[in-house]
Order: sequence, then structure tokens, then C-alpha cells
Amino acid sequence: MKKFYYPGKRKEISFSGKKSIGFAGAVLLFMAFITTPVSVEAIPSFARQTGLSCAACHTVFPELTSFGRQFKLNGYTMTNIKTIDQTAETKKGKKVTKLKLLRISALSVMFKTGFTHLSKSLPGSQNNNIEFPQAMSLYYGGQITPHMGSFIQLTMDATEGTFGLDMVDIRYANTTQIGKAPFLYGMTLNNGPMMEDVWNTASPWSYPYSTSGVAPEPSAGTMVEGGLMGVLGAGAYGLINNHFYLAFSVYRTAPFGAIIPPNNLSNMTIKGVSPYWRAALQNQWGKSYLEVGTFGLASSFYPTGISGATDNYTDIGFDLQYEYSFGKGQLTFHSSYVAEKQKLNASNAANNSQFSTNNINSFKTDASIFLRKGCKFTLGYFNYSGSSDNIIYAPDPVSGSRTGKPNSSGFLAQVDYLPWENTKFSLIYTAYNKFNGAADNYDGFNRNAHDNNSIYLQFWFLF
Repeated sequence: MKKFYYPGKRKEISFSGKKSIGFAGAVLLFMAFITTPVSVEAIPSFARQTGLSCAACHTVFPELTSFGRQFKLNGYTMTNIKTIDQTAETKKGKKVTKLKLLRISALSVMFKTGFTHLSKSLPGSQNNNIEFPQAMSLYYGGQITPHMGSFIQLTMDATEGTFGLDMVDIRYANTTQIGKAPFLYGMTLNNGPMMEDVWNTASPWSYPYSTSGVAPEPSAGTMVEGGLMGVLGAGAYGLINNHFYLAFSVYRTAPFGAIIPPNNLSNMTIKGVSPYWRAALQNQWGKSYLEVGTFGLASSFYPTGISGATDNYTDIGFDLQYEYSFGKGQLTFHSSYVAEKQKLNASNAANNSQFSTNNINSFKTDASIFLRKGCKFTLGYFNYSGSSDNIIYAPDPVSGSRTGKPNSSGFLAQVDYLPWENTKFSLIYTAYNKFNGAADNYDGFNRNAHDNNSIYLQFWFLF
């Protein structure tokens, strides 16, 4: 997940002193690599389990189709392969299932590599960088028992070469009736707000679905869109008559690779629990589909330690997703808006923020056309804005702010090509109008917003 800096938690960028190579030469090198013939003989575990192509659940992965949304809501349990079964008989003579294991492993592998060209090199660093791999993940995805399934991802850190827990969603799901209306209900254990979500409107499932690990990114962001990390959440959800969706979860600090249990040396420990809620209405008519919804998160943190004053964050978001299917493909539109209010009592008292109250607003939208021959074209726009704070957003090379503001905005243009259903080549151009508060000399060290414009080529496959 993307990391943002909050009071007392700044994102750092390190630079090397290597010389840059020519842009044209780097592109030719990368293209020569990705166009080398690759034998693809398998598809991921969900497809193995269901016996269906990746295209049943995705247009261009990870974007979900209507069937993909239902598969997730039903707990990843639909199966079309043989299982290892064991039953037992109760005292009343009723048979119950004690074991139901898939005969085929539910493991899958994801591998991504990418090439990034920046409009201007980072200070003291080479340009035209290849990440190999950018990311490599091992998944366990699919049915665990009747009505229970999982999505568990272990990912390698490209800078350290070590594996860590990335995304987790373990859920139980079942169906019943409310009057004459069908009711799908479930429970989930997951490690981040929106992990359980089935729409592609908010992080971690929103556009852009993958970004360069080299290019600078705006420093500020909202807690619900990736700022709440190292947590475990438990919650419940329901879908009434396939139209109205409602979910509620609570999160508590669950460090991974950090101090356990949290103590006086810990950072960003939740006080009590952080409640998260989600509501959405969806409807399908003819070739059109529409979802409109809202979501929110309330969090109180001890910036350092496990007692004393706290920093409080309240996020309220709204989203919209529209799809229109036609003979040769699909048109899709996503949009989301999040308003976050911050009460930084602890950070302000420790001189880690200039003011005790701040706010951040996030707006994202994208439109795409998917052609069933394996091509997709997407245009996106993003805008982060908020109140100024000269301590949180201080001048610093590349990642800092001369103006003390978090404001950033820009456009994305992307082309995806899928030669196979589980293999994707992507070309993404990102152009900034404003970066960390200004268009020119935004960091106070003579770097301009357009210097961070990037061309990103990516090779992404799952097997």
C-alpha cells in the first residue's frame, strides 16, 4: 500500500550517485526483454478453482466484472473441481461436513518488472531505471472450507529482498432470505480498510492499479486510502436483493515486523479501535451498471508510545462507478472524493505540526475503454488539497514542500495490452500540474512539478 507522511512519520528518499544511460537505449533494452517469448501454461488459483478464465472475473486485472464482485462477496468459494471431503454424523443423524479441501493447490505467483523514465533525474541519481523484479508475490486464494475462503498475499520488498505480509482478506459468506428478497451476508478478517471492497473506486483497488517504485509521488494522502497500516480488522457485511450493500469493521494495531506488543517505542499505535463503515447502492439495467456509495473511517493514534495525547483522523468519502457494455468491449468510469479532518493534539504539543487542526481532500476520477481483443485505454485525473502546515510539509529535496501545503494534481494516460489473460503490458504517462504545494520550485530546492513527470513501462503476469 502507498505510504504517506503524517506528523512524526516522514517518507524518505535515498539517492545514489550513478551515471544515467540514454533514454532511447534504455527503452530498447526493456522492450527487448519483455518481447522475448515466454511460455505461459497456467492461470491463477481462482481460475483453477472455478474452471473459468480470468476474463470471467476481470476486464483487465485487477478490475472486477459483475461476476468477479459476486465471487468475492460469496467468500471466494465457488468451485468446479474435485475436493477431498470428510463428513460426520450428529447424534440426531444429520450429516455435517468436517473437511472439504481442494484437490488442486490454491497457490499462485505474481511477478512484475518495470522501467521508469523521469522528466528530470532525482538529485545524485541515475534516470531510466529498471526494477527487476519490481514486485513478486505469493498468493493463497480460494476456498478454505464450505462458505469460507481467502485472499492472502506475501510480497517481496524489492529494496530489501525480503518477503512480508501484504494483503489479507479471509471471509465467511452465506445466503438467506429477508421476506422475499435474497440476502447475502458475510464476515471478514482483513488488514486494511477497503480491502473487503468489491468496487474499483478507492485504494487499494482504485486506478492506477500499479505505479512505478522509482518515481516520486505526492507526500500527502488520506488515512482511509492507505495510511492505516499494520492493523487487523474484523467486520460484517450484507447485500440485500443484490442492490443495497452495507459493511462495518473495526481495526486495531497488529504490528508485523515491528515491536509486539506495542510499547513506549512504538509509532502510530491505535487507541482502542478504528471503526470503518461502507454503504453502496448498485443497479444493473440493460447494458448499463451503476454504483454510488459512501464510506468512512475514524482513527485515534498515539504518535509515539501507548499513552498520552492522541492525533485523531476522521475520513468521509463518496464514490461512483459506471459501466456500459457493448459488443466488442466495455466503457467504465470511476470517481471518488474523500475529506479528512485531522486533530493533531499530540503532534502539535510535541512541535511535530504547526497547527492542531488540519485537513486533506482527495479527488480521483478515471475513464476507460476496454476492447475484448485485449486492449484497454484509460485517462485519469487526481487532485490532493489541504491546509498548510510548515512543519508537516517542510522544505526537503524532492519529497518536501516550499509552501507548506500538500496540494498536488495531475493527469494519467495508460495503454494496457493483454497477449494472454494472465499477462499484461502497460504504458503509463503521468503529468503533474502541481506537486507538494506548487508548480515551480515546489520543494525549495529548485525542483519543479513537471520534473516528476514519468513514463512507466510494466510487465505484469500471474501464474
